[in-house]
Amino acid sequence: MSMREHFQARGIAKSPSSMARTSKARPALALLLSFFVSPAPGLAADFPQAEISNGQITAKLYLPDAETGFYRSTRFDWSGDISSLQYKGHSFYEPWFDIVDPKVINFVFRGPQIVNGSCGALEGPVYEFQTPLGWDSAKPGGKFIKIGVGVLRKEDGTYNRFFPYQVLDPGKWTVRKHKDRIEFQQVLSAPDLGYAYVYLKVVRLTRGKPEMVIESSLKNTGQREIVSDVYAHNFTTIDHQPPGPDYQVSVPFQIQAAPQRNSELAEAEGNEVVYHKVLKDDEQAVVYMRGFSDSPKDNRITIMNKKKGAGVRISGDRPLLREFLWSIRTVIAVENYVAVDVQPGADFTWKNIYEYYTLPPAQ
Repeated sequence: MSMREHFQARGIAKSPSSMARTSKARPALALLLSFFVSPAPGLAADFPQAEISNGQITAKLYLPDAETGFYRSTRFDWSGDISSLQYKGHSFYEPWFDIVDPKVINFVFRGPQIVNGSCGALEGPVYEFQTPLGWDSAKPGGKFIKIGVGVLRKEDGTYNRFFPYQVLDPGKWTVRKHKDRIEFQQVLSAPDLGYAYVYLKVVRLTRGKPEMVIESSLKNTGQREIVSDVYAHNFTTIDHQPPGPDYQVSVPFQIQAAPQRNSELAEAEGNEVVYHKVLKDDEQAVVYMRGFSDSPKDNRITIMNKKKGAGVRISGDRPLLREFLWSIRTVIAVENYVAVDVQPGADFTWKNIYEYYTLPPAQ
């Protein structure tokens, strides 16, 4: 059974009117987010969320809601936002920032604190459709679309994914919760822009294995071709260990690294990214990875902390469009981009698999 058939069998894809959760936008997103939000675990109960488990892995996810959701900004996809994941006593995803300030664009170091803007305030393998739809043809004050978010109002200047645009229409969201998986659907239609789609995502824990699978499908129900790119940001925080020589990050191919800054912090060596020191203060390590082929076999990432003896292997079923590593003192993120090109009436599917594992800790 295909993923679309799986949703149709449950009455989701063919019956948008029977939504389990429908979100309506307020006039201005800035008004929704004009406060400081602490990401401390004790506040998690204030937001719509769910927990799933397969007996080995336990994960908590925030749920999309334009009125009360933890994430209501405009960079990342609102579905499948994993706030924490535990396996064999190890933590893989936790908050990597201290507070959220909606006045901040991207993030800043403010004394000892990492202050995130509203657009980046998520953890775990969150998705972003980086290229918006209809931006170039819209005038300031007009409308454009961010897949997984909704119809947004265009501002003056060039597109900035770190800026929280006003959400005019978040579409119709459905969330179906099960013991070991959560199913999401966003139905969005903007006839005046020529775009419409049905976006499906399932976050599932594999039975009997320390594995999480994220399956996604994008159905183009509009009149215009959908061209974008999507990636998993993969904010990884293994047992809160700072990025440094205790981490091993590897891919299947020999990395042809582009010129980079701060190579004294980390750089590519063979098929690995090697840290030369533990990151601290406002240090940032960025490594752009080239040298992958057009085969999905190169869409593989391993992130392991040797000191803690815990790691994750990430594999995708689509060829890489680009890939790079970004890290600061609290988080490592390897971003694996794939191209999205969907003709009207067609479907585009992709999948990422996360295999968690442990080894004896290094002495």
